[in-house]
Amino acid sequence: MEATNGIPNDKKFPAADIHQELNPGQNKNFVVDPISTQVAASKEYKEQAAEIKKQKEREKKDALQTLKTTIIISGIVVAVAGAIFAITKKLKEK
Repeated sequence: MEATNGIPNDKKFPAADIHQELNPGQNKNFVVDPISTQVAASKEYKEQAAEIKKQKEREKKDALQTLKTTIIISGIVVAVAGAIFAITKKLKEK
């Protein structure tokens, strides 16, 4: 092995392709890091799962709020009907 500047060729850092480094848009042969891709996919999956969970909680809360409103309105209608019935009964007695 030939040495340049006292460093063996097998110990040198690989030479960079200047054309590809200066024009990254033209470089079509790039390597995707599989670990980074998995991390990004995992993060995206977690975000989607959290969003779905929040959506379900909102739907459940909305349904519960609708039920509460229905019960309250029904109670008011029954109270008003009872009051009208009591008033008409008192008026008939007089």
